[in-house]
This record gives sequence, structure tokens and C-alpha cells, in this order.
Amino acid sequence: MGGNTGQLGIHTCKSLAEDDHFDPVEPPKRPTSNLIMHSMAMLGREFCYAVEAAYVTPVLLSVGLPKSLYSTVWLLSPILGFLLQPVGGSASDNCQARWGRRRPYILTLGIMMLLGMALYLNGDAVVSALIADPRRKRIWAITITMIGVVFFDFAADFIDGPIKAYLFDVCSYEDKERGLHYHAFFTGFGGALGYLLGAIDWAHLEIGRVLGSEFQVMFFFSALVLTLCFIIHLCSIPEAPLRDVTKDIPPQQAPQDFLLSSDKMYQYGSIEKAKNGYVNPELALQGEKTPNPSKQISKTMTMTSLLRVLMNMPSHYLCLCISHFIGWTAFLSNMLFFTDFMGQIVYHGDPYSAHNSTEFLIYERGVEVGCWGLCINSVFSSLYSYFQKPLVSYIGLKGLYFTGYLLFGLGTGFIGLFPNVYSTLALCTMFGVMSSTLYTVPFNLIAKYHREEQEKRQQARGGSLDSGERGQGLDCAVLTCMVQLAQILVGGGLGFLVNKAGSVIVVITASALALIGCCFVALFVRYVD
Repeated sequence: MGGNTGQLGIHTCKSLAEDDHFDPVEPPKRPTSNLIMHSMAMLGREFCYAVEAAYVTPVLLSVGLPKSLYSTVWLLSPILGFLLQPVGGSASDNCQARWGRRRPYILTLGIMMLLGMALYLNGDAVVSALIADPRRKRIWAITITMIGVVFFDFAADFIDGPIKAYLFDVCSYEDKERGLHYHAFFTGFGGALGYLLGAIDWAHLEIGRVLGSEFQVMFFFSALVLTLCFIIHLCSIPEAPLRDVTKDIPPQQAPQDFLLSSDKMYQYGSIEKAKNGYVNPELALQGEKTPNPSKQISKTMTMTSLLRVLMNMPSHYLCLCISHFIGWTAFLSNMLFFTDFMGQIVYHGDPYSAHNSTEFLIYERGVEVGCWGLCINSVFSSLYSYFQKPLVSYIGLKGLYFTGYLLFGLGTGFIGLFPNVYSTLALCTMFGVMSSTLYTVPFNLIAKYHREEQEKRQQARGGSLDSGERGQGLDCAVLTCMVQLAQILVGGGLGFLVNKAGSVIVVITASALALIGCCFVALFVRYVD
């Protein structure tokens, strides 16, 4: 991957241009070590997610955040992500940075995650050291903590799209499948590791006394894990700059003589494929030509054109997005209120009683056990992702998708109808099945759709088949937007239901949505052989 990947001469471009019968080929097979290194970003992200799940509520309570602002904290980040993620996905498709198209965005969002964690885990301590006035100290502590939570959530949600697009750009179809399974495996492993470290009472250990509090201890571990994981990820697979190819294209090149000339050549795929001696079929097989591709590659989408593209998405992409939205709404409905369900419904505790009362202590015990249930979910998600590849050869992606929704729907239904400590913990394994399914199958289908479109353009070479001005970055971003949309719905609607009917209604709702999702993925989602 070293010497030859760094240069692309005029001779290479001309040799491609002169070969009218050039047959584009897939990227080379990536070593397993490269795919594992690429998956480290998911481990770091999910580790930090688990730390946030364990500590963000205690942090917000400790700074005295008013209850009226809780909905603002939880809704602001997904609203921003839902509005900005498609724009970011389109921008990454057109990015001409020296590091490639996706890695600048991944690095920027990783720094934002680190900054967000620093603010919400350390903000109170820093403000207390700098401000003496209690009123001003409380206002600044709340402000900085809220900004930190929003920063972290926004960046952690947003970063999934560029990571997936980066994988799709630099890998063959088979390696995309392998890479997605490794992503799911390390996602579960990172979550389990984060929950386990979050369950340790650091305040009574030496490192807790040295660093000041358990919040500072968890920031130290989170920053260390996130930094190492993202350094490994960014160094995993070379990604060439988009402009390296275009700078050597003569401005007035005759369109019929240059296979890579296209008004949509800034869309789809990775230019690294051309730099390594092969051409991305998505770039090479466009029909309509333009006299000046070097200028066209710098073209970026306006908001109007972006909305037009989203509104004109093919129906099978739209159905996949709807199924992803249903799945994430069901999953988040259960996960966000699961520890409260354990404390109130399974253990019969009372979070509103006096803090020294038996009922409140029982509730806290239920919450602790609920955290172990979330850890079981992460561990089983990691294990299930390992077995997905052999399973898909027997039941296919449709069977895998349907099974994930079905098992989750049945599992949460039994938990809601028959709340029991041991059966609930055992059925937390079904959460892991759903988690692994949501992280792999929809993106596998995106890869298959793009592969099918490449083959159609190859068969229609010289025709005018329109790609719809969508790149892989945009498609991954739109799919990931469904997670933010689900967060908005869950954060805005289910809180009201919990206040009216208790946590059990959330579990039943999650079960019903998952079973509806079963029917949808079986009847409406399109599967490519």
C-alpha cells in the first residue's frame, strides 16, 4: 500500500483514456488486519457511548440541570444531526482534501467527540476551580455540560455515515461484507468494555483519588481509548485525494476519448482505485459526458438540489430507510428506558421516594442490574455479529433482517408481559441480536444496491443512465439520519407516555414496533441476489 499509492501520473490517465475497451475491476482484496484496524473506530465510538449512558444522567443531576431543560439536551443533537447529516454526506462525496474524501470528516468529528466528553465530564470541576460565586458557578456548569453533551452526541451520531462510506470506497464487495461484520463485532465489544469500566467504583480506588473523581477517571480512559482507536482507524486503509486524479485531466479533453470524463464523476466510489492501477466502475461507467471534468469535480450540492435528490430517491432506498427508522425507533424505545423499567417494574422500586428510603434503594439496585443487562446486550451483539456471515449463506439477508426484528419483538414482548429478573436478563441477548442486525444488514443492502447500479451502468455503457446525483456518502448519511429521526420521536413522544403509563408501556411499544418491522422488511424491502 506504500509507494505506488502516493502518485498518479499523466501517463496513467492517458493509458486509461486511450483504452476504449477498458474493463473496470473491483478493488484488491484487503487483509483481515486492515479491516480490523478500520473497525477500531466503532470500538472507540461505542466505548464512549457506553460511558455516556452510564454517567451523563448523574453528571446532569450533579450540576443541577432543571427538568425543563432535559428534553432540550436530548432533542437538540438528533435534530441537528437529522438536518445536517445529508449535507455532510454530500460534501464528503465532493471533498478534495489531501487525506481523501472521508478521513477529514472522521478526524473532525472524532475531535468533536473528544471535546464534548471533556466538557461534560470535566466542566463542573473546571468551573468550580475558576468561579467562586455559587449562582454564576451553577449557570456556567449547566451551560458547559449541556454544550458538551450536545457536541458529543451530534459528533458520535454523525460519524457513522463517513466511516461506512470510507469502508465502501476502499473495499471490494466481499470486503465490504466482512468489514461490516467486523464493525458490528467491535461495536458490541466496545460497548461491553465501556459498561464494565462504568460499573467499577473508581472513587474508592487510588486512580480515583489521584485524578479527583470517577468522572475524571472515565474521561481519562475514554480519551485514551478514543484517541488510540481513531489513530489506528485513520491509518488502516489508504484513501487517495479526489483532486489527484482531476489535476492531470486536460481541460478540453474530448469526452469520447476519456473514459473517466463525466458530469457525475465526483459521485460514488474512491479515486484510490484509480491510483492503485484500477478504476472505480462507478466513476468509469457514467453515460453523459462533459467537456471539462476538472471543473465539474469541484461542484457541490446546494440545499435545493440535495432536497431534490432525497425526494427522488429510488423506492427501494426509501423502503430501506423506513425499515431502518422502524427498527431504530423500537430499539431506542427499549434501550433508553430499560434501566428505569428494571428499577420500577421488575424490582418494584420508587425513584420519587426519599433517597434514604427502602423503595429508592430497591430502585437503585434495579438500575444497577439493568446496566448489567445492557452489558449482556453488547456482549451478545458482538458474538452474534461473528456468526452472521455463516448464517447469511443459509437464510440470506432477508432471513437475517427478519430474524433480528422478530427475536427482538418477541423478547421485549415477553419482558413486558412477564417481568422477572432472570428471564429479563436472559432475554437481553435478543437486544444484542437487534443491535447487530441494525449495524450490518441495512448497510449490506446499500452496498448491494450500489453494486447492482454499477453493473447496470456497465451494461449500458455509452448510454445515458442517470445515477440520480447520489454518492455512497450521501446514501450512508441518509440511512444514518433515520437513527436521529428515531431519537427525535422517542425523546419527544415516549417521555410523555412514560409519565402517563409507566415504563412498561415503552417495552410493549418497542415490541409492537419490532413486529410491525418484521412485516415491513419481509414485504417491502428489496433484496438483491
